[in-house]
Amino acid sequence: MKTFYAPAHFEHSPKEEFGEGRLYPAVEIPERAETVKRRIEERKLGPILAPSPFADEAILRVHDSDFVRFLMAAHGEWRAKYPGDNEAAIPSVWPARGLRERRHGDIESRLGSYCFDTATPITKGTWTAARAGVDTTLSAAQAVHGGERAAFALARPPGHHASADVYGGYCYLNNVAIAAQWFVDKGMKPAIIDVDYHHGNGTQAIFYRRADVFFTSIHADPSFAYPHFLGFADERGEGAGETRNLNLALPAYTDWAAYAPALDHALSAVKNFGPDVLLVSLGLDTFEADPICQFKIRQPDYLRMGEAIARARLPTLFVFEGGYNIEKLGVNTVNVLEGFSGG
Repeated sequence: MKTFYAPAHFEHSPKEEFGEGRLYPAVEIPERAETVKRRIEERKLGPILAPSPFADEAILRVHDSDFVRFLMAAHGEWRAKYPGDNEAAIPSVWPARGLRERRHGDIESRLGSYCFDTATPITKGTWTAARAGVDTTLSAAQAVHGGERAAFALARPPGHHASADVYGGYCYLNNVAIAAQWFVDKGMKPAIIDVDYHHGNGTQAIFYRRADVFFTSIHADPSFAYPHFLGFADERGEGAGETRNLNLALPAYTDWAAYAPALDHALSAVKNFGPDVLLVSLGLDTFEADPICQFKIRQPDYLRMGEAIARARLPTLFVFEGGYNIEKLGVNTVNVLEGFSGG
């Protein structure tokens, strides 16, 4: 299996994040991608290739142009207003009910209007890394479009929490959504399955009213888990997109015995949609020892996950998302890919 990877992801290296009422060391860090890359090399999974450049048009087919310009300029505007030691741009106020969004105001107003949490800092290199992640993902998509059975986009920062004009959850540009739209523009019919612990709220929002892309997510119930405000079972799509959205929300401490039937259900729904290509938002934070999540998926289970996805018998694009146990992340990720390759 071909893997696409860009060292530009090192440019996004946040030091801290704020969540759960406290400031703590960032968990979405460069070592996440590096440990996966090392495991791919150790297992000789296949070549690791540099991405090709793609035009911004592919991004603008999914993301609002003002939002993209904001991401490009936000860190510079933040540093112009706060030139001291406050390196990372993080919002501190939001336009809640009764307040107005100000997407063309000063940097504080724009951060609050475009971001939905405090855990997703914009640093000097964030745009560079996120933009390289798009090229990485589209290069893998191009390989699949060209006839590869599967390809892996080892892209970070991740993307599935970013919607057309909102970022958060460590995500800035929605890599899997951009790739799905790229396949649509090539005349193909894509389905997306998100196996991250957290619901892919951004991906859902982008395609929620569309009939040409099917989205299904298996995740921790948002009644207790991030992102809290989207990902419930009654969200089935709207308008032309009705029935094109399937959320399978699972309880805390779900193990493989409970997870496997949900995965089979999701893959059956994918099959019923009749897609030409399958995109997998590959989050590995369902692992039993993940530091910020509460599922009980074990290392051998990821082989089974890959085997199950292979049974869909579709050209498949894997896109790297979450997973924060650095020690085991490489093994878990490659287990999925090897399970798929042997399936």
